[in-house]
Amino acid sequence: MMKEYIRTFIVYLLTLEARAVLKKYKPRLIVVTGSVGKTSTKDATYAALKQVAFVRKSEKSYNSDIGAPLTILGVPNGWSNLYQWFKNLFDGAMLLLISTPYPTWLVVEVGADRPGDISKSLSWLKPTVVVTTRFPAIPVHVEYYASPEAVIEEELYPLSALAEGGVAVINADEPHTAQVTLKSGVRTLTYGFSKRADVRAHRYRVSKKAGLPSGITFDVMHQGTEISIVIPGVVGKTHVYAILGGMAGALATGATLSNIAKLADSYDAPPGRLRLVPGMHESLIVDDSYNSSPAAVEEALEALQNATHTGRRIGILGDMLELGSFSAKEHARIGVLAESRLDMLITVGVRARGIAEAALEKGMPVSAVHLFERGSDAASSVLSELKKGDVVLIKGSQSMRMERITKALMQNPEEAVKFLPRQDTEWLAR
Repeated sequence: MMKEYIRTFIVYLLTLEARAVLKKYKPRLIVVTGSVGKTSTKDATYAALKQVAFVRKSEKSYNSDIGAPLTILGVPNGWSNLYQWFKNLFDGAMLLLISTPYPTWLVVEVGADRPGDISKSLSWLKPTVVVTTRFPAIPVHVEYYASPEAVIEEELYPLSALAEGGVAVINADEPHTAQVTLKSGVRTLTYGFSKRADVRAHRYRVSKKAGLPSGITFDVMHQGTEISIVIPGVVGKTHVYAILGGMAGALATGATLSNIAKLADSYDAPPGRLRLVPGMHESLIVDDSYNSSPAAVEEALEALQNATHTGRRIGILGDMLELGSFSAKEHARIGVLAESRLDMLITVGVRARGIAEAALEKGMPVSAVHLFERGSDAASSVLSELKKGDVVLIKGSQSMRMERITKALMQNPEEAVKFLPRQDTEWLAR
């Protein structure tokens, strides 16, 4: 309880400093919001914009009440280190006392874990650009809201906070944003695969090496200009949407497509988001272990299904948490999808049993389905029978710590910090 009081007080002081810093330096804000793909889109926006402007982004997936102050002050998360938090306060005070070069643009990710999270975060911020990502029918964290619509309503709140003359960057393929009403004086810029999108992707394909996926390529069109994008080491259209959203976010600031054409050269997909990782016995891991939700698992399964492979398609799927009353139905729905997309299904956790049961009921052979309660047991089982050419998808909610399974199956586990989420000292100690 005392730690929570201290944290609340420190956040309050950092927020006061951050507000004063905004008033002094007057940077413009790009806010990234949505249920899926926020961090990748935020990173892509930064990668695009840094080619033409002095810009800073929020680190990792810090999208809570502390995320914006940390970004504005340019200081790290102190976690449980009280010294670091006091240093952050000192560094913030120095920004106010001594004039220093400061970014002209800030890219901030906001997220909703509980009702009011986003409206609280934005109560003192006025974004110039808001980039919306995707809003699935059953969003993550729905357990804490009255309905899925209530989650989406909060995640769309940043659009109402746009400053006059601002730009709403909207996913043209997303039905939940098709009928959004914007205040007068706000311009719209759309992106997606749709022909009506202002920033449009087409000719998406998966590149391969030695019969296994090695990355993705696609073309982007905007106002008569077309460029090709190559992103090695990932699979899935999730990354296409991130790049498109990032490009559109940069274009909303006045950049041109030719200005930001080298975005892919500096874009590094966040750890745990459909990253390709060399596995043991010449297998390939599709690591999507950062977090999970029904829509995200569906996208991951589609990416795996479309990936080239010379061996089996293996899915290691953990519990999807915070779904409340939708949990049983959504786990079962994923099981039905898994039956047609996987050669072998391994589940981890009590809730994920529903995935296995639905896959078996749909007709998946009993010999191809394995249930575990602990990730370590699942890792040992899969490791014992991995073969050359197998492609293994690993996905589950954050609390399931599925990245530990990935590390156990990696060809070079010493590279975990490069590929995997939650490799900070604080996380590894948990």
